[in-house]
Amino acid sequence: MPRNRKHRKIVAPPSFKGYRPYGHSVEHFEKVELLYEEYEAIKLADYDSLNHLEASELMGVSRATFARIYESARRKIALTLVESRELKTVYGNAVLDGDWHICKRCNTRFTIPPKRSSNCPLCDHEETEAINQ
Repeated sequence: MPRNRKHRKIVAPPSFKGYRPYGHSVEHFEKVELLYEEYEAIKLADYDSLNHLEASELMGVSRATFARIYESARRKIALTLVESRELKTVYGNAVLDGDWHICKRCNTRFTIPPKRSSNCPLCDHEETEAINQ
């Protein structure tokens, strides 16, 4: 029987829900699902220029596990580019640092400090949705 998967820590959810190829019909292809932890691995390794050991410590996983997550993310991104597929972000096996919410009016993503209003900090709209529940 396999072990239970360890949750992967991510600092913030992606600021997008997905990407579509420009100038190409995508109806006949399945969407490629990029997990939050895969997004975080790409961000840490390629955008923040951390080595695998540093990034794995931030995510709370082993270096080898980080390498597998990173490789999976790279393959999915390559698949979306080569086959002109739509990319969609999904929650996966991640745990967010803090309580993240999204505004239903302006799609702003934010954390709510304790004992403060849950209104959107950008547009002050009252309808927000918890992301990491």
